[in-house]
Amino acid sequence: MSEETIVNRVQQNTKLVTLDLQKFHDDTPIEELDIKQFLFQELMLKEKDFREQIKEFDWSEYEGKYLTVYCSTDAIIAPWAWMLITSYASEFAKDVYKGRKEAFQHQLYQRELDKYDWDQYKDKFVLLKGCGKVHVPDSIYMLATNKLMKRAKKIMYGEACSNVPVWRG
Repeated sequence: MSEETIVNRVQQNTKLVTLDLQKFHDDTPIEELDIKQFLFQELMLKEKDFREQIKEFDWSEYEGKYLTVYCSTDAIIAPWAWMLITSYASEFAKDVYKGRKEAFQHQLYQRELDKYDWDQYKDKFVLLKGCGKVHVPDSIYMLATNKLMKRAKKIMYGEACSNVPVWRG
């Protein structure tokens, strides 16, 4: 008796490839720090006071996490102040970023997408997976679409059984 291998010829011969952008997600916690607390009346940077507060601040709470630093008031913050914060925080934090959490999430994805081999999608029909456990920012779908348009034949969004055509080359 010979064993026969069952081959799904539809799947084997298809040019449809699913790309799940969730695989680029970094699940390291991201914390935000509003530096207004280090400013005089939350508006003015007084160098001596600022340096003292930054030095006394417990940076260890950011151990192994990403830290995004911003100021929610209209204070004018000198570049050296952001640098000083970085010099203390980076001893504990995995990375320190000036801005809000959402912008940093985009940057984390972008770092990974920039290293990715997009040429594997040349002349393919690419389905960008739409649903998942992790939220992928809309800006990342835009970035992936940009990269795929240079290579793919067709880009779709959603699931294989129910997708939305986005672009055709």
